[in-house]
Amino acid sequence: QVQLVESGGGLVQAGGSLKLSCTTSGRTFSNYARGWFRQAPGKEREFVASISGGGGSKLYADSVKGCTVSRDNARKTVYLQMNSLKSEDTAVYSCASRTLYGSRRRDDYNYWGQGTQVTVSS
Repeated sequence: QVQLVESGGGLVQAGGSLKLSCTTSGRTFSNYARGWFRQAPGKEREFVASISGGGGSKLYADSVKGCTVSRDNARKTVYLQMNSLKSEDTAVYSCASRTLYGSRRRDDYNYWGQGTQVTVSS
């Protein structure tokens, strides 16, 4: 069993920054690929970014600007740094895990966290 726990969300003003964290517990899959997704109210969950197991390869959604994904495998944690936030970035942000790197499809990810709410006020 793999548990993913996100943290770092909150309320921020437009133009501000947040750094989300996703920590893994349970069975160790720290070297597996990780993805970040978000779901705004009334919308489908969409891909934000992903990172390979070693952290050397990264993939970003074209529609998402100002984000940087990184990881610290010693801490079993993946991060999403978000800068220049806009009101349209308001969503629940979730991290997910899969064996192979390179997918933007939510259905390809096996394990999911509960998500952390990010609210950007204008």
